[in-house]
Amino acid sequence: TAISSQNLMFNTVIGGGKSGREGFLRPETAQGMFTNFPSLYRHFRQRLPFGAVQVGKGYRNEISPRQGMIRLREFNMAELEYFIDPEAEPVHDFSIWENLLITLVSDQGEEISQSIPAALNGGVIRHATVAYFMAQTYDFLIAVGIDATRLRFRQHQKTEMAHYASDCWDAEILGSYGWVECVGIAHRGCYDLEAHEVASGQRLRAWRQWSQPIEVDKEVLTTVGAKAGPAFRDMAGLVKEALEALEEIPTEFPIEVQLSNGEVVTVESEHVKHHRVLKTVNGEWYLPHVVEPAFGIDRIIWHLIDHAWCEVEKEGQDYSVMRLAQIIAPIDVAVLPLFEKDGMGQLADGLNRTICSTKGLFSYYDGSGSIGRRYARADEVGVPWCVTIDHQSLEDGTATIRQRDSQQQTRCALADIAEIIVSGKVMQLFT
Repeated sequence: TAISSQNLMFNTVIGGGKSGREGFLRPETAQGMFTNFPSLYRHFRQRLPFGAVQVGKGYRNEISPRQGMIRLREFNMAELEYFIDPEAEPVHDFSIWENLLITLVSDQGEEISQSIPAALNGGVIRHATVAYFMAQTYDFLIAVGIDATRLRFRQHQKTEMAHYASDCWDAEILGSYGWVECVGIAHRGCYDLEAHEVASGQRLRAWRQWSQPIEVDKEVLTTVGAKAGPAFRDMAGLVKEALEALEEIPTEFPIEVQLSNGEVVTVESEHVKHHRVLKTVNGEWYLPHVVEPAFGIDRIIWHLIDHAWCEVEKEGQDYSVMRLAQIIAPIDVAVLPLFEKDGMGQLADGLNRTICSTKGLFSYYDGSGSIGRRYARADEVGVPWCVTIDHQSLEDGTATIRQRDSQQQTRCALADIAEIIVSGKVMQLFT
């Protein structure tokens, strides 16, 4: 079979007829954040480090999409672009992860169990900010319900490393399809900003202030008043200011110059002249480096369900439980009256309304069928807590709370149920 190449970006035509322009569906959300760097830089008051997050769809013309939600042509992703000064990288506090052992696979293929700070200090992880986001990613995946024994971080080998990356780690999750990359954490250097800067002619840099100013003799451009004045009128002063601030002297004209008011003007060779000045320089413009954690939302959700689904035998029959973490469970509480009579149904309905009105909680009422069947329905859709209203509830204002995973039960005051569940204090009742 002959080898052929395929563009993994979907191409299209923007507009109609002869005026149509070639366009592509984005394969990642990242590039929009790079082109918007000047706006982000102003938003964060010209101070690094800072990050921008975007959640959205990506599109890739996969040759063979398969394995359910694992490999799709249209998929959901969340990406963070964290901009840092390469000469003043942020200092991260790793103390909370010092004793947390995580499975790491180095670029040599060696699997080790080591803490993130130890791997950083030992040179296995090459950049502190990459290590920091690896630790944060681990905490996030565990919090939403990924099984820690089926999670590892694998370092890219040199033969698979992206051309722009100096270090890259994948958070891989073990599921029905084996180990699958679900999060990529890459140090992209200044590749993207530099490429967009070259292609657009616009400065995509940050300012680094020096502790002591220095004086330099340098060649600069300035305007020729007789030519620039009539050409630019009231913007002539801004044009002069922009030209004198250029770091590099252009060799060809015309050039596009962005003014401090945001406007872009075209400057011809007749508008400018060269001269040398002795300038006091307080700093320099530099290209920030970027660390990017990129999350495949669909793949993470797939593995959350894969890890949460559990089938056990109960009373001689198959019993299914969806062990979703409460932070992602669509339904937090099932309110179940033992019987819908003698006031139990009315009391349960009132409790259900109270829970639903509590910020951060959602519950449903189920009074149909045996109590065991109702527990089973709640377990199957991942409801963490079942509250049962019985005859004792009518007498002393308490109810039974049942924990899904252990299926243990205890009693609690009706008035406290919503508050202890939303605050997480309910777990203390089962310790």
